[in-house]
Amino acid sequence: MAKFRSVRVNVNWTALLILAHFTYLLVGAIIFQILEREAESNNRNHFQLEKLHFLANYTCLDGPALEKFVKVILVAWEKGVNPSGNSTNPSNWDFSSSFFFAGTVVTTIGYGNLSPSTMSGQVFCVFYALCGIPLNLAFLKQLGKCLTIHLGRLERGMVAVVPHKRAVEAVAVSLFFISGSLLFLVIPPLLFSYVEGWTFGEGFYFAFITLSTIGFGDYVVGTDPGKEYISLYRSLAGIWIIFALAWLALILNMGARIMENVVVLTHPGFKKQEEEEAEEVVEEVSSCKLEDISKI
Repeated sequence: MAKFRSVRVNVNWTALLILAHFTYLLVGAIIFQILEREAESNNRNHFQLEKLHFLANYTCLDGPALEKFVKVILVAWEKGVNPSGNSTNPSNWDFSSSFFFAGTVVTTIGYGNLSPSTMSGQVFCVFYALCGIPLNLAFLKQLGKCLTIHLGRLERGMVAVVPHKRAVEAVAVSLFFISGSLLFLVIPPLLFSYVEGWTFGEGFYFAFITLSTIGFGDYVVGTDPGKEYISLYRSLAGIWIIFALAWLALILNMGARIMENVVVLTHPGFKKQEEEEAEEVVEEVSSCKLEDISKI
């Protein structure tokens, strides 16, 4: 009976998650369509008008020649070459940019503005990602453990001053969240905004899209040909990504743990169900061991 109730609860919870997930996707699709479709239409119309004005001003060019030139520009952009400026633009494959690209590969961000164009580079990228992604996950996990240890030390130090354990945990987590937010989500966007000429909103948008590993590629640091960047600028951005991902992963784990505690407090049946499942597993293991001993 307990097992049947457990299966029914699991099925109901799975169905609820599936329904919530696809409902969330549908709502997001509708809202994005409402917000962006008209702007896309306006941009297309504006581009067509600009082409007509260009052809009117330069009568030596015809429509097909302009379309051919536009295709050349698009191909160059897809291969990571910025069409603006000239051949003296900074290389996309200097050490700093290559280090930044390697970081986007192993973290699965993949902005899409730069990718290997040679067959050997593409093959190496595949095997590099196959080995680098698990290595990066292990590194982030270990880094998260180190951060957890430091958080535990902070809690123990505060317990010595304030004996209320739950209050100390709440304060320690809050301090960890606030300090990490300042270090990874507030100060970097300010620096990016200053260096790239973005607004703070654009800088924060870039930081969030990067750390959530969405990586649209509409905003990427160090790609403006009209600016002179320090040689380690993109490398430092790559290091920021790695440590910020570790902090964010730890925050998400804390959030999941808090949600579990809330569910247990509001629905005591879930806790009881888990205990019953654990007891059943222990009984099954014990019975298997007894059967093995009897066979011997």
